[in-house]
Amino acid sequence: MVASHHPVPPRNRANAKRMRRTMTDAERKLWYELRGHRLMGLGFRRQSPIKGFIVDFACPERRLIVELDGSQHARASAEISDQARTTALEADGWTVLRFWNDDVLKSIGDVCEHIVRVVEGR
Repeated sequence: MVASHHPVPPRNRANAKRMRRTMTDAERKLWYELRGHRLMGLGFRRQSPIKGFIVDFACPERRLIVELDGSQHARASAEISDQARTTALEADGWTVLRFWNDDVLKSIGDVCEHIVRVVEGR
């Protein structure tokens, strides 16, 4: 099932485009593994607007979102915001996976393995 198209406000579209140009080191490293259907033939998009949010990576075919979190996400206010965001996306049928930037930078193989296990388990 592929996600249906929803209109994207111009501001969100511009923010997504800017975020694609200024990816973090962890985002660049994971994107290298995901782009071009390199991981199990899955088609991922980066910095994609979904349900009013801009998600780090999305595989619309499998309704899978991968979010990378830096140290700023460890704050209580960010945790609450992240959980609300995840709940809203999951209510729309998406599965949301979250990884710390450090995990991607130090153990990219483990991160990719986890993504594969989740996809195969669905």
